[in-house]
Amino acid sequence: MLNAGGLIAAMKEDVKKVRYPKKVRDLAQMEARAVELQLYDPVNIHGLLQTPDYARALFRMRRPRYAEEEIERGVAARMARKTVFERDSAPELSFIQDEWTLRRRLGGTEVVRKQLEHLLDVGQLPNVEIQVMPMDREEHAGVDGGIEVLKFEDGTAVGRSPGVSSGRPVTDPRQLRILELRYGIIRAQALTPRESAAFVEQLLGET
Repeated sequence: MLNAGGLIAAMKEDVKKVRYPKKVRDLAQMEARAVELQLYDPVNIHGLLQTPDYARALFRMRRPRYAEEEIERGVAARMARKTVFERDSAPELSFIQDEWTLRRRLGGTEVVRKQLEHLLDVGQLPNVEIQVMPMDREEHAGVDGGIEVLKFEDGTAVGRSPGVSSGRPVTDPRQLRILELRYGIIRAQALTPRESAAFVEQLLGET
């Protein structure tokens, strides 16, 4: 009708993404290009693993309080990143979660139950490994905070951690090696993926 030659249809996805904050769009773009992701979150269940209700509960706990519209926009942006699981050539995803992030009742019992069930479902995907770091471990290489390492098809990578370069994204090979070393040690210290799934099932039974 507008004789736009398909340009408006092509812009639809870009217009949809502009609703989200720039740093969220940038992160989503990197995740969409990555062929491997190594992710450790010591504070909450990682954003890519969150259900909408769990994410919504977290946003509602922020202080100063978010307006309801901001909360829903944040939840939508977080859920939009989950397309990383739906790609034709899905990347390898490795997650490590501290036990206490799974035990907290954020959002209430029903929200937590559905979140734990979702972890079990996602953990069954062939390209996903979820590991739990138990609270009774006497050694923990993740005491400096969370770790994110994204690797791309051309051999480049980007990483981030509060303990390296003050949390700014890094691409320097030496700094990336530090992050990968820490992540590898945490994986070795954590439960295996199979043990972790059994642990989550146990928590689910207790919830």
